[in-house]
Amino acid sequence: MNLRPLLLGLPILLTGCSALSNFSWSSLSPTNWFGSSLRVTEEGVGSITAATAMNQDAINEGLNGDYRLRSGMAGNGDRLISFYQAMKDAQVKLIISGQPKGTVERIDVMDKNISSQWGVKLDTPFSDIFEQAYGACQKATGDDAESVECVAPESKHVSYLFTGIWHGPEGLMPSNDALKNWKVSKIIWRAQAH
Repeated sequence: MNLRPLLLGLPILLTGCSALSNFSWSSLSPTNWFGSSLRVTEEGVGSITAATAMNQDAINEGLNGDYRLRSGMAGNGDRLISFYQAMKDAQVKLIISGQPKGTVERIDVMDKNISSQWGVKLDTPFSDIFEQAYGACQKATGDDAESVECVAPESKHVSYLFTGIWHGPEGLMPSNDALKNWKVSKIIWRAQAH
């Protein structure tokens, strides 16, 4: 048996290993062949975090260029808010908002292909995440006033918006019995902890 080719190849093999130190075996997964899907984490969405500038280039990069961005401004009480709507198939899939010339403060996720790092996605039933609303949930406000917002059990920055049917008095929280069949309609990330 001739060991010389093996001895000659060993240094090349070893230097090749160091070049592969940033290699991830999970990148070979078929789910990653067509671009990695975004996730909502404690830090943000995709690579958008509280440090991301509220400008189109930074947001587009943080979303892997997967969406068409549309910008706008809105009043929120006495504050002016800048926002970007991330569009796909002529639908708004995410809304990224914050102070003009500031950094990202909030991301609303309405894309069924994006889940939280804990596996929650749109249409997940309330009963899969919570046993009761007390201590975690409150009536949502503004455009979402018909919904209930609950802080994710594992998080200080992520909450889930639930919608469903309830015939109780307006302005009151639905009962736990009614809520159990409500489903996640939006995942919200905020830079400010709850």
